[in-house]
Amino acid sequence: MDAILLFGVFFVLLFLSVPIGYAIGISSLIAMVTFTDMPTLMIAQNAVAGVDSFPLLAIPFFMLAGNIMSSGGIAKRLVNFFESFIGHITGGLGMVTVVVCMFFAAISGSAVATVSAVGAFMIPQMVDRGYDKAFSAALTAAAGTIGVIIPPSVPFVIYGVVSGTSITDMFTAGFLPGILMGVALMIVCYIISKKRGYRGSDKRSSAKDILVAFKDAIWAILSPVIILGGIYSGIFTPTEAAVVSVVYSFIVGIFVYKELDLKGAYNAVRDAIVVNGATTFMVGLSTAFAAFLTMQQIPMKIAMFITSLSDNGIVVLLLINILLVIIGMFIDNIPATIILTPILLPIVMSFGMSPVTFGIMLTMNLAIGFCTPPYGIDLFVAASISKISIGEISKQIMYFILALIVVLMCVTFVRPLTMMFL
Repeated sequence: MDAILLFGVFFVLLFLSVPIGYAIGISSLIAMVTFTDMPTLMIAQNAVAGVDSFPLLAIPFFMLAGNIMSSGGIAKRLVNFFESFIGHITGGLGMVTVVVCMFFAAISGSAVATVSAVGAFMIPQMVDRGYDKAFSAALTAAAGTIGVIIPPSVPFVIYGVVSGTSITDMFTAGFLPGILMGVALMIVCYIISKKRGYRGSDKRSSAKDILVAFKDAIWAILSPVIILGGIYSGIFTPTEAAVVSVVYSFIVGIFVYKELDLKGAYNAVRDAIVVNGATTFMVGLSTAFAAFLTMQQIPMKIAMFITSLSDNGIVVLLLINILLVIIGMFIDNIPATIILTPILLPIVMSFGMSPVTFGIMLTMNLAIGFCTPPYGIDLFVAASISKISIGEISKQIMYFILALIVVLMCVTFVRPLTMMFL
């Protein structure tokens, strides 16, 4: 009954167009007052505790780094470099958007930061080239999910800490699924572009053009090398890497490419503050929401219900995937990972799944939730950038969600995709 009231109030508030953060907080408050004697102060305490996280501190810095990259010419040169390879193909600019998101994922470790940084630059470009604005925003939002799969990934770190799984193994296992997600999105982009007539650039780049684009983009390409190299060598943590990324982007933007001025730096900081403020507000209240779920043992009840339905491993894994996608629609990746890992990991291990594979599967499911209505934080960021409604984007994003689910099923049931390099 508590779960019915909690989710019922939440959906009613969403239907009434109450902002998502407030809907989460109000539904948690009503359910807590109705079914428990706990002080309502716990909502504020859990919300503050939810954002009082060192790994979460990486998000605003990576957002800022992405904004500086866009303002300082780094993102533009990455786009030019990748466009020299595939820009002439049908839907080429859309495919470039996906590739740049994959590349940026190796810098940011955050889906929100990836959508924010790449979307601010690519969505207007795609619209100028004749792409539908909703399609452009949807593609960017979907491609942003790769930000938490290709390492470094903050959710992988959280999962490793909670489950005791090697974080290095998680990083290694994430490369191939992340690449497959990108390929799947590019295939869908090509098919839709072919149907709608989104043509590539008129001129195919020569080897000389590619070399020139590479030389121009070398400082941008070095960014993930420095970030990942520093993390893997143990020089700095992912959060510290985010700060290094800001400093590196700032230096390159001012002194190398000389396109970043005081106005651009101010705008980059301001935009990062605005986007991160909204994100942090929702993450905090979703943590309180998740805390109430845990106190009422709602996830445990759901897990017990799933295992009671079947003793067939394939059926159970499918049901868990469905559960995780649904949860990802409402709860942020980090609190969901903290809550669900201890509950679901023993279940999947009893059916022979390794902790590493489950970590990838869990994160992919919750990442798909980033671009799935109603919570979909990637949708909010893409809508904010493109200045169109989430409803318009949602109509276009379903094709990309289906592609991501196909990859998710492959990761779930084809063991070598995650264990090949371990």
